Amino acid sequence: MRMIVGLGNPGRDYAHTRHNVGFDILDIFAKKRKVRILSRQSRALVGSFDHYGEQILLVKPQTFMNESGQAVGDLARKHKMNPEDILVIYDDLDLPLGKIRIRPQGSSGGHKGMKSIISHIHSDAFPRIRVGIGRNGEAIDHVLSRFNRKEREIMDVTLQRAADALDMILEDGIEAAMNTFNRAEE
Repeated sequence: MRMIVGLGNPGRDYAHTRHNVGFDILDIFAKKRKVRILSRQSRALVGSFDHYGEQILLVKPQTFMNESGQAVGDLARKHKMNPEDILVIYDDLDLPLGKIRIRPQGSSGGHKGMKSIISHIHSDAFPRIRVGIGRNGEAIDHVLSRFNRKEREIMDVTLQRAADALDMILEDGIEAAMNTFNRAEE
């Protein structure tokens, strides 16, 4: 069993903000896989599908971003998952708008949702997809803002590419996805 987590904040006020790109990517991926993320479990919305005999959970924590680790940690313990069985998708202020970076593990990079997950699963040895939202002004105001029309055009392509990266990770592994998606943007 594996878990794919899209990070974001719950509620309409935060829908489609920069901080919610993890939710948006997971929604695109779920739609491609014909999965509904509706089940409430461990402070998260969860959907699942079978991938060659392995169950894949799609998870949208319903805590606020800074407490995402509560839901992820609870689900990981409930399903007896190791850190490497968890993949997290999230926004990154330090990447230029529209850039994607896939890594097999690493630090939180200052992202509070990632800090929370690392704290709750006691490891940073899990794969992640970072999606650049750019940096502009005060961080808190920027991450909670929506994309303007020009940025939205860039992000629509980026969100789809990130969902495609999830497909490649499942089908071909993280190294193949890193070679394809990290290199494509250099």
